[in-house]
Amino acid sequence: MSDASVGLTIRSKTECKWDLVSLGEVMLRFDPGEERIASTRSFRVWEGGGEYNVARGLRRCFQQRTSVVTALADNPVGRLLEDLMLQGGVDLSHLRWVEYDGIGREARNGVYFLERGFGVRGAMGMMDRGHTPISQLKVGQVDWDAIFGREGVRWFHTGGVMCALSAESPAVACEAMVAAKRNGVLVSYDCNYRPSLWKNAGGRQGASDVNRMLAPFVDVLFGHEGDVSAVLCDASHGAPWHSRESYGEMAARVCGEFGNLKVIATTTRRPKTANRNDWSAFGFSGGKVFQSIAFDDLEILDRVGGGDSFAAGLIYGLMEGKGLQWSLDCGVAHGALVMTTPGDSSMASLSEVERLMAGGSAGVQR
Repeated sequence: MSDASVGLTIRSKTECKWDLVSLGEVMLRFDPGEERIASTRSFRVWEGGGEYNVARGLRRCFQQRTSVVTALADNPVGRLLEDLMLQGGVDLSHLRWVEYDGIGREARNGVYFLERGFGVRGAMGMMDRGHTPISQLKVGQVDWDAIFGREGVRWFHTGGVMCALSAESPAVACEAMVAAKRNGVLVSYDCNYRPSLWKNAGGRQGASDVNRMLAPFVDVLFGHEGDVSAVLCDASHGAPWHSRESYGEMAARVCGEFGNLKVIATTTRRPKTANRNDWSAFGFSGGKVFQSIAFDDLEILDRVGGGDSFAAGLIYGLMEGKGLQWSLDCGVAHGALVMTTPGDSSMASLSEVERLMAGGSAGVQR
């Protein structure tokens, strides 16, 4: 199937087992709710991870067939993560189990703690993800041609979080991308810069170096505001965009250097408080700038996963051949809905997304 509006050629559903396969880490999130990490006596747990969240959103909200390539240590925490992912509906046939040594010296499952914040107190996250099995994944350990070729995949997604996990991770991502292109699979990549992950690996410049190495294999590029220019192009170009013109100039410069890119899509957030911000997105394809519907002063319950849910909505629209404008609006509406519920993952339905895209209100539905 070809979407002439953005120049994408997408394999048909009938020849593929999976609509999308993602590569990335899945962690256990500890959520203290309205309390603080240092003083709470109870946590609610969720599964989460940038690349996984995209696959889960596509499965739960958009009813697409998705699978995740990841790895977990085989202990009760790993089995809890498995159970949470099974509830999310993402296929786990490509999940690699690693033996647990009883201490976690060799491999341990990643966890993170997140305060949602409120008002003038911003959200705060604390990671505990060293020595995880997926960070130790090496080139040659996954049969990508079997997944992309024999099983059949329409779209492959990974990102900067995966690539920041270890010195070997970018090579694993590159191996997967090359195999995807060899098998006619579309590739998307989310820059998703995380300062804590790149702190000891070159910071923004280190991320930029990796992303520039991977950019030639990418069809659809995602980034939060400032990510694409600062992380992909040059660590010195990190200013946010405040207009279609400035965004268009940046995107044209990126596409001029990497002619393989068919779509660039970027969320824009203007935080006012921890639980209120403006929310919209820009897109770029074929030399043209697109701007999504906008949510001014959006009320937020839990902001984590908004960008991943935007990516899921946009990918769904492009896979369905609906064009970039519809896809941008879908991604922004889906992301807005996801930020109204707790946890990283989507609890929205396609009908809710379409209603919000059409300007539906928050009134009670009876």
